[in-house]
Amino acid sequence: MVLSGLAALRKAVHGSVFVRQEAGYDLERTGFQRGDRHAPDVIVAAHSADDVREAVAFARRNGLPVAAQATGHGLGEAARGGVLVSTRHLRSIRVDPAARTAWVEAGVRAGDLVAEAARYGLAPVNGSAPGVGVVAYTLGGGVGLLGRRFGYAADSVRRVDLVTGDEGTPLRQVSADSEPELFRGLRGGGGGFGVVTGMEIELVAVQRIFGGRLVFDGGEVAEDVLRSWQKWTTSVPDELTSAVTLLPAPDLPAVPAPLRGRYLAQVHVAFTGTRQEGERLIAPLRAIGSLLADEVREMPYTECASVFSEPDTPHGYRSANLMLGPDGLDDEARHSVLAASGPEAETMCVLSMRHLGGALSRPPAVPDAVPHRDAGYLLYVLSPVAIPDIREESRGADPDAVRALHERVLAPAADAALGRNANFLYGPQSRDVARSVYAGETPAFLERLARRYDPEGMFRFHLWRAGREA
Repeated sequence: MVLSGLAALRKAVHGSVFVRQEAGYDLERTGFQRGDRHAPDVIVAAHSADDVREAVAFARRNGLPVAAQATGHGLGEAARGGVLVSTRHLRSIRVDPAARTAWVEAGVRAGDLVAEAARYGLAPVNGSAPGVGVVAYTLGGGVGLLGRRFGYAADSVRRVDLVTGDEGTPLRQVSADSEPELFRGLRGGGGGFGVVTGMEIELVAVQRIFGGRLVFDGGEVAEDVLRSWQKWTTSVPDELTSAVTLLPAPDLPAVPAPLRGRYLAQVHVAFTGTRQEGERLIAPLRAIGSLLADEVREMPYTECASVFSEPDTPHGYRSANLMLGPDGLDDEARHSVLAASGPEAETMCVLSMRHLGGALSRPPAVPDAVPHRDAGYLLYVLSPVAIPDIREESRGADPDAVRALHERVLAPAADAALGRNANFLYGPQSRDVARSVYAGETPAFLERLARRYDPEGMFRFHLWRAGREA
């Protein structure tokens, strides 16, 4: 492929430009999710918003599509050809403590924002993993660690800086006042109209939480834990957000001895009230029995990653999910889901169910595209997959086999499903699955925005645009 203006692009940007076979190309295109990787013709490792503009202008001149990646945790449809704008070097954070806001560039990770906001006694509406990129998580909606108290992360956005592909590749400052329809579509729509270089978000006054994990012997009480937890969630206050995760713990020295090699049932809790009230609220969970570890405590919010203690080593994985109605799983569905995903499953499954409702169910002050606010629970399953190009050395199953397994795991819950969640879909998706993420007239609304802001389809590597025929 002959690319017009490549030498000029290299001179124009402050960051780096890579093409296939060049040193640095593989490192820059590889994110946390190793189950697939982008394979662009050109990578621009942006160090500024101007670098992003130059990259998009180059793609426009050459008739190439554009993808963007910060950390790569939530990689869905990988780009084949085109231009990849790597935003991982855009790491600036500016906190305004008086306004309780933060300005974050597109490569900022949640853990960095938590630490910076904590200097001022504030916190973001972040998720459970500190290595996830703030911007992509927020564009997808953002089911937060304190979601029932403060709502979706997308609800907290005040402004988005966006490079679009129209003439001049402008850097738009998108807000409720400047471009209300585009502002609505970006928040929860996942992007697809340009490359976001940064956003301004609201912070909340949280310094400490009562939270952590209760770890049970899932081989004995997995079904009891999931049943008891779901019943318990019907009476807890909005200040308490929780989840259950069931998974086989590896038999490795890094795993604490009491948990090593066991099938675990974990309850994760995050409560913004007092320790005394938190202790009272979780007492019924502690009474379930077969408790292997009790890590629930009062902690500074800077330690909030310990609530889920998710792995921080890049690996290959695929997932599927369902947004369930307020009644969650009935006994029959619960039993069938656990049977299909448990320790006897042909491929390891991590099964999780998150409690929604509370502030997540309430409409935001400024309309956005976050769907399924009437959902009561999020049920998802994740499994390791073999990494392309090193399949023999990598641990994990064939992606097609994992997809089929996940369909079997979630099938018993289908009658309770309202749709799916964008933040917990990893890997390529069919068009039907992609469209089920959005509710009502939202898909048509997003398509109208795309025709207006991206009529040539440059930014096609987004969930609602990239879904394939099943």
